[in-house]
Amino acid sequence: MTPIDRRGFLAGLATSGTLLLTGCGSEDPPTYGNVLRMGDRFTYSAQRLLLPRASLAREYDRRDISSTVAIGNTDPGNDHLEGFDPVWGRKWAEQAVDDFRDWRLEVAGAVDRPGLYSLEDLRRFPPRTQITKHMCEEGWSAISEWTGVPLRAVLDHAGTRTSARFVNFFSFDTNPDSIDMIDALHPQTILAYGMNGQALPHPHGAPIRLRVERQLGYKNVKFIRRIEVTEHFVDPGATGLIQSGWSWYTGI
Repeated sequence: MTPIDRRGFLAGLATSGTLLLTGCGSEDPPTYGNVLRMGDRFTYSAQRLLLPRASLAREYDRRDISSTVAIGNTDPGNDHLEGFDPVWGRKWAEQAVDDFRDWRLEVAGAVDRPGLYSLEDLRRFPPRTQITKHMCEEGWSAISEWTGVPLRAVLDHAGTRTSARFVNFFSFDTNPDSIDMIDALHPQTILAYGMNGQALPHPHGAPIRLRVERQLGYKNVKFIRRIEVTEHFVDPGATGLIQSGWSWYTGI
């Protein structure tokens, strides 16, 4: 690429980013007037514009699995811990006693066939196992093996509408989050119910957790109870990570 071509390319990219920033409405993640969040929007737009949508995160061998799994384990049923929800936290604790026999994942929103899925229902889908690195910005990175159902399979079963843009995850704690349809349909995005050859441990997100391998670790929502597919961005409010200063999109 010649210097002139490079300058033209960057100018065009900047123009595209500006248009995306100024043209966003209620259907896009909010910035709350924060300059850093506006930068996040530009990063998101640039990555979606430039990078292949089907590119895969690196996968490792079994010998690479970390001996110490340190990826922020917690207990959503403990009312002394941050993130405790007085309603859903207690429900999680009750269901955990029987290894979530009565747990059901609700799939709703912009789908033609909303419904409830038990763990056994999810295990009936063709599974995917992948050994990937949990990339944590706070130093809790670790390589683990994850087994679960591709999110795309569940969304297809529920009949996701073509107008859908976001998939929202609601958990038993106070940490809801969402991803766009590009990441939702990615082959490495799974609802994990297994970890390192065993059932997903309670502290690491049981009964299921999201694994979205092309984003930083905190986007991998744990303790999922409900999925809602939407055409517009759902602002989780004061409990959302964006208002706390975290990026909504953290592509790697």
